[in-house]
Amino acid sequence: MAGVNKVIIIGNLGRDPEIKYTQSNVPVANFSVATTESWKDKNSGEWQEKTEWHRVVAWRHLAERAERYLRKGKQVYVEGRLETRKWQGQDGQERYTTEIIANQLMLLGRRDEGEGGGGGGGGGAGAGGAGFGDGPARGGRGGGAAGGSFNPDPMGDPGPSDDDDLPF
Repeated sequence: MAGVNKVIIIGNLGRDPEIKYTQSNVPVANFSVATTESWKDKNSGEWQEKTEWHRVVAWRHLAERAERYLRKGKQVYVEGRLETRKWQGQDGQERYTTEIIANQLMLLGRRDEGEGGGGGGGGGAGAGGAGFGDGPARGGRGGGAAGGSFNPDPMGDPGPSDDDDLPF
């Protein structure tokens, strides 16, 4: 049986994307996204909160769009896969990092959220979000790598449901 390596997070950017270029001039963007969960402690009754930081990497057109549209503090939907890299540090020790290799990003929130002044160009997105990805959107929708396209349903269209096909 084949495995599944798929990650979906919604969180806030910890910093603006940093874009670099490989030796063959392929753009790659790196940025961090914070996800926060909260719960009520059973013993004390107080609300607890935990924030997890995720490293995200976007390549090619997705990297360029991330650099153009994503800004620190903005809420973003990230879909991709996990990948662990290994390298040797300056001290000779092996180091590891796990990153999300993004294949779809969607800027969430309202246009005026975190943006100052009026009439400014393209920092935010509409209330539904602006999506851009590394391939055609699911469900036959256009967009994908076309850039800045609106994708109201990041999960795609699952199609008609037939309860008779369920194994339970």
